[in-house]
Amino acid sequence: MALSLHKEGIAGGRLSPEQYAENFSDLHPPLDDHEALVEADRCYFCHDAPCMTACPTAIDIPLFIRQIATGNPLGSAKTIFDQNILGGMCARVCPTETLCEEACVRETAEGKPVQIGRLQRYATDVAMGRNKQFYTRAAPTGKRIAVVGAGPAGLACAHRLARYGHEVTILEARPKSGGLNEYGIAAYKSTDDFAQAEVDYVTAIGGITIENGKALGRDYRLSDLVEAYDAVFLGMGLAGVNALRAEGEDCDGVADAVDFIAELRQASDLASLPVGRRVVVIGGGMTAIDVAVQSKLLGAEEVTICYRRGKEQMNASEFEQELAAAKGVVIRHWLQPRRVVADGGKVSAIELEYTTLDGDRLIGTGETITLRADQVFKAIGQSFVPEPLNGASMTVELERGRIKVDAEGRTSMPKVWAGGDCVADAREDLTVSAVAAGRDAGESIHRALTSNGRA
Repeated sequence: MALSLHKEGIAGGRLSPEQYAENFSDLHPPLDDHEALVEADRCYFCHDAPCMTACPTAIDIPLFIRQIATGNPLGSAKTIFDQNILGGMCARVCPTETLCEEACVRETAEGKPVQIGRLQRYATDVAMGRNKQFYTRAAPTGKRIAVVGAGPAGLACAHRLARYGHEVTILEARPKSGGLNEYGIAAYKSTDDFAQAEVDYVTAIGGITIENGKALGRDYRLSDLVEAYDAVFLGMGLAGVNALRAEGEDCDGVADAVDFIAELRQASDLASLPVGRRVVVIGGGMTAIDVAVQSKLLGAEEVTICYRRGKEQMNASEFEQELAAAKGVVIRHWLQPRRVVADGGKVSAIELEYTTLDGDRLIGTGETITLRADQVFKAIGQSFVPEPLNGASMTVELERGRIKVDAEGRTSMPKVWAGGDCVADAREDLTVSAVAAGRDAGESIHRALTSNGRA
C-alpha cells in the first residue's frame, strides 16, 4: 500500500518501501568490464596529463587508465592506491567534474571528458572485491603513533605509517570509523556500507588499532598522547556548525544539516526518519545540496535552497546543482536568513532578506520574502572546535580558527602533526584533499622518526 505524501508537519513514512529503495540506489552505477574497456579507450594517455595535475593526490591517471585498457585492473588499482589508499571512496564522492575531468583534454576538445571517476571506481572495486592487498608491513620499528580521528586524513596517515612498520593507534570519538565518509556523505553516493568496507580494507595491512568512543578532551588529553607516543597526528575534522544568526533559529524544526545527514546514514529504516513537507535549506555548498536532495528523496513536497550570493559563487559544483534541480529542488540566490517564524514553538516559515553586492561587500537590501516551511536546515559551513586541545602543558597554535601547520603538516607543538579539515591551510573541504594531507603527514612523521630516532 502506498503511503500518503501529505502527512502534515515533520513526519516519517511518506513513501513506500519500494520508493525509498529506488530513491537511495547508487547515483552512478558501476561500469561493467566491457564499459570500462570502452571508456578507457577514449583516453589520449597524455604525457603531461592535466588531469593528473588537477588531482589533489596526484594519481597517475593516464597510467591507471592504460592498465584498465590492457586488461590489468589490479595493476590499475595499485597505481591508484599508491597515491590514495581511499581511492574507492574518492571515486564515488569526488567532484571529478571540477577536478580531473574538468582538466581532461577530451573535455576541452569535445565537452565530454573521459569518465575518470567511474574508471577509478571500477579498478578499486575489483581489487577490494577480491580483497587484494598490495602492501605488506615493513619490519616493526618499535615506534608508536597516535592518530586522533578515523576519518580520511587519519586513515591515510595511519596506513602510510603502518606500511613503514610503525604501530598506530587511532582514537575515534564516534561509534563507527570513517569520519565524513561514514557520517557525512549522501546515502546515494556511498551504498552497501562501503565506508566500513573501506575501513576494513585499509586496516587489513596490520599494525593499526582503532579505539572507538574515545574523544579528545573528554577521555584523554593531547599532553597524555605526547607523553605516551612517539608522535601524534590530529585529524579530528570539524565538530562545530555555524549559526544562522537569525532571530528564532533555536525553535523546533531548525536542524543542522550535517546531523541530519549523519542520522540518515545510520538509519536502518528510512521510513522512520522524519522530514518536513516544506523544507528550506540555507547554504550553497555540497552539504546543502546533499541535505536538500535527500529531503526530496525522503518525500518532502517542496525543498528550496536559499543562498546569499549568486549561482557562480556557490561552492557546490555545477553538476551537484543540476542534480538538485533534476530531483525537484528549487535553488534561490541572493537571499540571506533574517528570522525564523514559529507557530507554537515550531517552524512555520522563514523570512529572508534579498542581498546585493556593494563593491566586494555583500549587503542586505532591506527587501524581504517569507517562505512557508516546517523544517529548516543550516548548511552554512562547519567550524573547528579548539576546546578539546586545551589542558595540555603546551598549546597548539591556531590560525584563522583552525590548527596552524607548516608545509609538512607539523604544528607548533613538538611531536604533533595535523591535517584535513581541522588545519588552517586545508586545501579544500574534500575527502581527496584530506587523504593527501594525511598521507603527506605520515611521510613527514616517518622521516622524523627515522632520521634521528625520535620525533
